[in-house]
Amino acid sequence: MLSVNELALDIFEELFEYAEEFNAVPHELDNGARIVDCGVSTTGGYRAGRQFTEICMGGLGEVDITMGRIKDVPIPFIEVSTDFPAIACLGAQKAGWTVNVNKYFAMGSGPARALSLKPKHTYEVIEYEDEFDYAVIALESDHLPNAGVMEKIADACNVDVANTCAVVAPTASIVGSVQVAGRCVETAVYKLNELGFDTKKITAGIGHAPIAPVKKDGTKAMGSTNDATIYHGSIMLTMNAPEIKDYLDRIPSNTSRGYGKPFYDIFKEANFDFYQIDTSLFSPAEVVINELSEGAVYHVGAVNPEVTLKSFGFI
Repeated sequence: MLSVNELALDIFEELFEYAEEFNAVPHELDNGARIVDCGVSTTGGYRAGRQFTEICMGGLGEVDITMGRIKDVPIPFIEVSTDFPAIACLGAQKAGWTVNVNKYFAMGSGPARALSLKPKHTYEVIEYEDEFDYAVIALESDHLPNAGVMEKIADACNVDVANTCAVVAPTASIVGSVQVAGRCVETAVYKLNELGFDTKKITAGIGHAPIAPVKKDGTKAMGSTNDATIYHGSIMLTMNAPEIKDYLDRIPSNTSRGYGKPFYDIFKEANFDFYQIDTSLFSPAEVVINELSEGAVYHVGAVNPEVTLKSFGFI
């Protein structure tokens, strides 16, 4: 059985050992837990962002960064692909673990979730859980976890704290912008899962999204990084599932009643209350489906360069 923690550990070890080459900072705590700071007190960068994203996907994704354009504006894009979409995206990359220990808060993603089974229902649906004696977690936070936080993560994963590894970056950082854009395929898989579709039938996924310029304010950074996929994420999924026809009109973000404004504006209008936001907005802009049993192709949604550029601060 594939172990997402075992695969991610190899990527983490490279990042930890050669951290300086990634503009990252390694830390080993008194209890033996290891952390790589990818943007809290250091600049990080595109290489660190690529490693961070591959760790999030449990080593089951390929990540490339290239330059592209939105209208006449040159923008970096991330391209992500996986041949294990349900495990890589839902079993690892999904930010399904809220780490809240004393005064420390972070959104947790990555393969450690497949040990702690957070949330358990996700792993029941995709019929996967990991067994490995190391836990690798990715934390989206503007603070590094202390020994007590790492101890709690280790306990939840049922591993020794000295075998617990974390990569950390705030949303408002280069790595933050990279890794959130790197969730473009996950967003499509997650949306289908939420609609009740059996994501185990998806055999491959590939997508790209622009990497948002870094904002100084964390809430605005959250907005622009999410807009990268909501308004300009392009995804292709390959699957054996003729029933996908019944889901097509509900996949893209433009079917949401909140569609059409930068996410920060929508969030502000909702008094910064996530529960007031239509969750169907968290979808990619456009999706192509290649359904193998019938040899069919479908294309739904469209990119929206105007809102993307507005969100990024160009217009």
